[in-house]
Amino acid sequence: MPGISTNQSSSAPPASAATAPHPRKWLLLAIVALAQLTVVLDGTIVNIALPQAQTALGMSDGERTWVVTLYSLVFGALLLLGGRIADFWGRKRSFIVGMAGFAIASALGGAAQSTWELLTARGLQGLFAALLAPASLALLTVNFPGGKDRIKAFAVYGAIAGGGAAVGLILGGVLTEYASWRWCLYVNVPIAIVAIAAAIPVVRESKAHGNTRYDVPGSILVALGLGSLVFGFAQAESGWASSPVLVCLPLGLVLLVLFVLVEKRSNHPLLPLRIMANKVRGGAFLTALLSGAALLGGLLFLTLYFQIVLGYTPIQSGLASLPMTATIMIGAGVLSKFLARTGVRIPMTVGPIVGAAGLLWMTQITVNGNYSLEVLPGLILLGAGLAMIFVPLQNVALSGIAEHDAGAASAAVTAMQQIGGSLGTALFTALYTAAVSSYLIGKVPTEVVQLGALVSGYQSAFLWAAIIIFAAGPIAFFLVRPRKEDLLGAGQAAHLG
Repeated sequence: MPGISTNQSSSAPPASAATAPHPRKWLLLAIVALAQLTVVLDGTIVNIALPQAQTALGMSDGERTWVVTLYSLVFGALLLLGGRIADFWGRKRSFIVGMAGFAIASALGGAAQSTWELLTARGLQGLFAALLAPASLALLTVNFPGGKDRIKAFAVYGAIAGGGAAVGLILGGVLTEYASWRWCLYVNVPIAIVAIAAAIPVVRESKAHGNTRYDVPGSILVALGLGSLVFGFAQAESGWASSPVLVCLPLGLVLLVLFVLVEKRSNHPLLPLRIMANKVRGGAFLTALLSGAALLGGLLFLTLYFQIVLGYTPIQSGLASLPMTATIMIGAGVLSKFLARTGVRIPMTVGPIVGAAGLLWMTQITVNGNYSLEVLPGLILLGAGLAMIFVPLQNVALSGIAEHDAGAASAAVTAMQQIGGSLGTALFTALYTAAVSSYLIGKVPTEVVQLGALVSGYQSAFLWAAIIIFAAGPIAFFLVRPRKEDLLGAGQAAHLG
């Protein structure tokens, strides 16, 4: 049975003080989890604030879209470079600078008095998030090198990755309704202060040694390639035949192919291809892509259904999503206790099936909307499925990674989820629009008919989200087959038998 690593340099990190057990590793986990929650929250918390921000700043609809797109664009484009900076410059240093920069950018956004000021702040948020996110995950990879503790740590991280988006909807609703849209940005400042103050004495520095030259050609190609893909997917919301889509998506693919060719010939690659080429890890990356698409795409339309069709307030909409988050958190705790014995293949195969069942359940939503019958069971199933995916995902994707490549590998995982989210949002929006148009053909556009058209669009989005997440099941079954030694270390694997 194939292991995660086929290259000695990527599976046998050198012993060092940085990889020795951390005396306060659970406090370190709490600090990293807080930082990760900040980054994940920002993907949805600002969405709730957008209507108020648009009115306050006099934004057009196109400018409002850029508030979301610009963050995703910069974040996605610079992730791999951010991961390598964390490896070479120092993960603790990158974590602190990324957290501080993210907080400053958030404060600038909260204080914005014009559209361009808010857009500039969102771009800066994306820039510092691209440094912070891989540094955070790399710190876990280095300080939890193996064993049951590693499984628990990544279970917490995975739960935040899966449930943080829904938490953002709740917090965004509370802040928007009872304070101001500006607090959806300001809230990052006190979180960052706490995280930095705790990180300085607790987190110890670690960095790659040996060849630490930056791959400038690779950095430029992957930034432009990923940026083109994210931008192209974002523009697909207005139609797949639009000029930006027809230009940016092919351009992004060409640039990424060139990036791979450059990396194959580089003796100091930005992303060592052995990280991506391993069959087991490759399966994990594909699972991250598909589950990210289904999660972010599905949540967007569920929020629209709550607010537009059912008439929920922002805070009611957030609370309505809470059962999914609670299920993910509970599932993460349960799975982390059994994952060492069961392995990752079973939950990563079953999880997409359960998640797909939850999304299929929500295709039965109606205009009148019975939340308890039409939505709640689906949310619980989706939460359970996502827990079974995200809890083992980080373990599989980052097992066997040498300390030298921890930041690069962490960035690759986050990049796959980010691209997946952009793809899902664009794809489901196009399918939603087509379903709405089809429903309205030959009908008088009364209020009831228009609501029925919206529901038809949401049903279509949920159906395709179910198909996409279901596809992750066979991928996990056939590709994700790591050995226990890769997840636990040889000593603990032998002890468990």
